[in-house]
Amino acid sequence: MKGMKTTIAAVAALFAAGAAQAEPVKVGMITTLSGGGAGLGIDARDGFMLAVKQANNPELEVVIEDDQRKPDVAVQLADKMIQQEKVDVLTGIIWSNLAMAVVPSAVAQDKIYLSVNAAPSQLAGKGCNKNYFSVSYQNDNLHEAAGGYASSAGYKNAFILAPNYPAGKDSLTGFKRFFLGDIAEEVYTKLGQTDYAAEIAQIRASGADSVFFFLPGGMGIAFMKQYAQSGVDIPLIGPAFSMDQGILGAVGDAALGVKNTSNWSKDIDNPTNAAFVETFQAEYGRLPSLYASFGFDTANLLLSAMGKANISDKDAFLDALRSADFNSVRGKFIFGPNQHPIQDLYVREVVKEGDVLTNKIVGTALTDHSDAYASECSM
Repeated sequence: MKGMKTTIAAVAALFAAGAAQAEPVKVGMITTLSGGGAGLGIDARDGFMLAVKQANNPELEVVIEDDQRKPDVAVQLADKMIQQEKVDVLTGIIWSNLAMAVVPSAVAQDKIYLSVNAAPSQLAGKGCNKNYFSVSYQNDNLHEAAGGYASSAGYKNAFILAPNYPAGKDSLTGFKRFFLGDIAEEVYTKLGQTDYAAEIAQIRASGADSVFFFLPGGMGIAFMKQYAQSGVDIPLIGPAFSMDQGILGAVGDAALGVKNTSNWSKDIDNPTNAAFVETFQAEYGRLPSLYASFGFDTANLLLSAMGKANISDKDAFLDALRSADFNSVRGKFIFGPNQHPIQDLYVREVVKEGDVLTNKIVGTALTDHSDAYASECSM
């Protein structure tokens, strides 16, 4: 198994007056850096490491490994990081099936897990844990916003489509929770699928007045290209994952006008977000994606906790994480009782700025939105 290991120990910076005496914190980042979906992991890593670089904190060390989007590899890497690397915190997993393979065991071994993306429903309700924080969302959230938007836009009969894995199931559950119309068909595709001819034929014949699709990464690129070529003109709605920055360049003008829902956008108007977009583009030569924004926020959450408590005082460190005392690219940021964000969700439209396809906020779908599972969490 080939892994990518990077150890970052930044040089020299003193904490502000009154902050906790620094104590080293070692982070293990397991994310997807090769194969299908690598762009998502690369963006999360780059956003995280941009915040690490900016903080210049000599007490933070990050070890990065490639899970290759394989659950067995992710489990092996987590075991290695916990047993051999002696990490204090784990993070980085993009895919919910990998999260379900790694997170329950990691938190049971008293390791803190900070999610930069995957947040399956199983970990938000009865499976919640004091050591597990989702910095991104709960998997259903963006899809709930899409269901609410589809209803407000007047759609009555939706064809809904997602990959057959935990996040895919959460996505369609979330959409249906807030969509007031009928479901023409509910279809689950193979994870990593790239040929959607059969599904597009089903859409054409379904009588649907709208299509909701959750197909992140290369799946979304393949679907969008094939959908545009098919001539089917039923309007598309998706979560940000289906129309994220990394997808738009590959899809091209076929994406123009597609509405999608997100808890982050590069045009959220606050100084932290403006600076993040500018510095990310300067550092990496591309616009940041949703995944990059989550990586950036996750690192800054961790750094804020390091400024308040020592990792050796576990209860104090967890309290510092729960307080979420950092400047988020999303603006206001608070955790709910299950340690998932309570946040605003936006409707975006794919537009062209010069020669670059990107997203622009056109409305707010849900305000101060929690998740459907928080009441089941007994922490």
